[in-house]
Amino acid sequence: MQQNNSTTEFILLGLTQDPMKKKTVFVIFFIFYLGTVVGNLLIIVTIKSSRTLGSPMYYFLFYLSLADSCLSTSTAPRLIVDSLSAKNIITYNECMTQVFALHFFGCMEVFVLLLMAFDRYVAICKPLHYPTIMSRRVCTILIVLAWIGSFIHSTAQIILALRLPFCGPNLIDHYCCDLQPLLKLACIDTYKINLLLVSNSGAICSSSFVILMISYIVILHSLRNHSAEGRKKALSTCTSHIIVVVLCFGPCIFTYTRPPTTYPMDKMMAVFYTIGTPLVNPLIYTLRNAEVKNAMRKLWHIKITSESRR
Repeated sequence: MQQNNSTTEFILLGLTQDPMKKKTVFVIFFIFYLGTVVGNLLIIVTIKSSRTLGSPMYYFLFYLSLADSCLSTSTAPRLIVDSLSAKNIITYNECMTQVFALHFFGCMEVFVLLLMAFDRYVAICKPLHYPTIMSRRVCTILIVLAWIGSFIHSTAQIILALRLPFCGPNLIDHYCCDLQPLLKLACIDTYKINLLLVSNSGAICSSSFVILMISYIVILHSLRNHSAEGRKKALSTCTSHIIVVVLCFGPCIFTYTRPPTTYPMDKMMAVFYTIGTPLVNPLIYTLRNAEVKNAMRKLWHIKITSESRR
């Protein structure tokens, strides 16, 4: 990576500098990360192994869990390891790589949530055309477009980051590398770059949130014409999706749609959407979804039966 500065490394200040609190951070986030990886991998394996979870909704859920696992992995392991270190040094190239990964998988999560909302809209509002509109070929094309869109977004972010010159302090008051904390260290006027950041990440978060909320309002309004049982099932699915959307987009909008100023809650907001949301998503989609729970039970029953026969 080409550097436009004399800085070769940064020092991450993390969530806290207190030695005792750092041990607490290690324990808590190790458990969180372990739960995230296990929960999302369980969903991935269940969907891949189950014949009953072949609908487009679970096809998209598979990629949501994949994006969540990778998003959490882009930040959590470093946070966990750094909580045991006295000086948390990250090289320039590692920092830029983390910026790219954070935005790539974060954007992928946003796009998959949009696809899941579109799937629910077609299923509930246009049920007769659902098999044609949401065919496997169409779903595959949509996922490929989501990957391409995420790559374009993260490439734009890394280009902005690589253009920042760093010639002074190298202390990042954060637990990971992202454009907002890096802007504070740049030795140029970052007003225009921040506008580009807001028009990119901020616009994606805000517009996606508005689109999702409008789509779910339309879906909930159309449920009046369904039977009581159909309303109950659709409402349960949409409620799960809405909870995930609010948890994901609230911190995201707070972070990327404002000037590069520091607030005490910035780190907690970042923890929420990089570690908290990937942890909560599997819980929401399994605890509130009978089909996923039944498929998991069958999967584990088969594995236990096959092991016992050996």
